[in-house]
Amino acid sequence: MSSVNDPSPDAGPPPEVDFQSFVFGRRGTLLAIPAVLLAAAGKPSAFSIATGLPLAFLGEAIRMWAVGYSGVTTRGDRVIAPQLVTAGPYAYVRNPLYVGNFLTAAGFAVAFTGKNSAAVRTLLVAGSLAAMLGVYAVIVPHEEAYLRDTFGEEFDEYARRVPQVVPLVEPAEPQRGSYDPDVIAQAESRTFITFGAMLAVLALKALRA
Repeated sequence: MSSVNDPSPDAGPPPEVDFQSFVFGRRGTLLAIPAVLLAAAGKPSAFSIATGLPLAFLGEAIRMWAVGYSGVTTRGDRVIAPQLVTAGPYAYVRNPLYVGNFLTAAGFAVAFTGKNSAAVRTLLVAGSLAAMLGVYAVIVPHEEAYLRDTFGEEFDEYARRVPQVVPLVEPAEPQRGSYDPDVIAQAESRTFITFGAMLAVLALKALRA
């Protein structure tokens, strides 16, 4: 693999890979933008909170389950995979972290917009989820290209058994990897802070409503 710092004109990955790497390294910032817009413009209601928060917590639970298998490498600015994990949630879907993130985002989008007008609610919810899908449409192929280059036929076999985003009803075999709850606090510290901040803003807005 050529170094990205190689100054020769023919060195380095093709432009689309550069773009994918750029988006991957800044995915947290990009995904924070719709969250800030929701927090600023949202007008929650008791019903929207009761409807959306369970979905948000479900998404975070799925994410923690996945992190227990994948470890702290999920927080890096570059794709790193010491091993191909196919156990736990990865036996149902190849991207459980992003499935969990999407459910959490959908839950907060619903929770924050109960008293917004129909047009604003649609704009906030659809816009937030569309932004997330746009980011994932770039970084998922980037990650999977790395896994295919690193693990070769092992990853191809896994990809044939397990879908990318729509989970299986029954886990696929074989399963490799083990669950380590001790990594969650370290790996998820920023997620917990963000989740807590969204809850705090939601509660403040609800009290002021």
